Amino acid sequence: MLKQPLTPLCLVVDDEADIRELLVLTLERMGLCVHSAGDVSTAKQLLEQHHYALCLTDMRLPDGDGLELMRHIGLRRPGLPVAVITAYGSAENAVAALKAGAFDYLSKPISLKQLRPLVQSALKLSESPSEPAGGLALIGDSAPIRQARAMIEKLARSQAPVYISGESGSGKELAARLIHANSSRSDGPFVPVNCGAIPENLMESEFFGYKKGAFTGAQQDKSGFFQAASGGTLFLDEVADLPLPMQVKLLRAIQEKKVRMVGSTSEEAVDVRIISATHRNLAKMMEAGQFRQDLYYRLNVIELKMPALREMPEDIPQLAETLLARHCQELASSRPHLTDEALALLRKYGFPGNVRELENVLERALALCDGARIEAEDLLLNVSGTPASGALPAGSSDIPLPEYLETIEKQAILEALEKSGQNKTAAAKLLGVSFRTLRYRLAKLGLGREEEY
Repeated sequence: MLKQPLTPLCLVVDDEADIRELLVLTLERMGLCVHSAGDVSTAKQLLEQHHYALCLTDMRLPDGDGLELMRHIGLRRPGLPVAVITAYGSAENAVAALKAGAFDYLSKPISLKQLRPLVQSALKLSESPSEPAGGLALIGDSAPIRQARAMIEKLARSQAPVYISGESGSGKELAARLIHANSSRSDGPFVPVNCGAIPENLMESEFFGYKKGAFTGAQQDKSGFFQAASGGTLFLDEVADLPLPMQVKLLRAIQEKKVRMVGSTSEEAVDVRIISATHRNLAKMMEAGQFRQDLYYRLNVIELKMPALREMPEDIPQLAETLLARHCQELASSRPHLTDEALALLRKYGFPGNVRELENVLERALALCDGARIEAEDLLLNVSGTPASGALPAGSSDIPLPEYLETIEKQAILEALEKSGQNKTAAAKLLGVSFRTLRYRLAKLGLGREEEY
């Protein structure tokens, strides 16, 4: 069995002697011990003899490539972070390496400003396993939620861009926070950005910052989201709402790991991990020309799909109890218990708004119940669950008028959102209401919170 050295030991694999020497000198100045190899076979021999904390390998080697070495390490030294070195402009190679399990990548010519934080992040993973994120958790024991938890644990050990898909209210931001909190970047900031809430004319300055005098009103330098997330994670929520011109600028920032502030003549390196999410279908938007193909493949290196609540009804009782406990703690009140009839109703209901809608339903029930228990009628849910076909529920004449009207309104809004491809501005036009009114009604009906739109 190989012994863990007191000083972290790194392996550099590159057939170009000058690059190999530069990497060795840089790592040694960081206080690390370094071994180097010029080909795959030598690297494999060294891996059998020593316990490494990090491997840096070129993609092109005389007797193989970096991907072959990565596969060997995956089988013989699982858990060893591997960063690949790609030729300038070889975006496809970088994406292929990340998909194959690379911790991160560096592009030639190698920037020492980018190398140092990469090494520090990798060493954090090697020093000790990540601890569970305090206060954050995916609740439930169903197969879909267990699968999501396992994927999050795996993604936390990488620097690869992650794309989180799933319906509105399914916990995409929570998943992003869990990936960050259990990663080597947990000490850095987590910066969430709602891409759909930023006016188009302000996007570049909000993302990349601006220099004093760059435009009227720019009285001093101001950092953007990328600078604010330096050393941590930038979470781009509803990334599908980015206009095409901004998609081009975002692509360059992700590829080059550099940004240019508005009004600046030079670029600055940024150390940021990108996690993006949307409830819309990016693949269909790409086919329709609404989302850039090259950006899609840059963001969707690894996909995490968050399950809808209707796919895991067995988790609803545990989720409901957890949400009730949280709200009662915030209100400093005693927690009522859900009756068997109320729990049965919750499990039957389809929850088009997923966990977010469940939370809103329970908040409403807390206000209506007698304080000791929550009855089925306190939930104000349609007994037949969510109509699947858009038809009105059976026995609708027996439903109280407010609930009957709410059901009709919810169906109309969901149909408009479906027809408009989840574009809220277009859906508002179809419904003949203002965007502001639609935003309010979505929050009121438990399909979202007003401040999130």
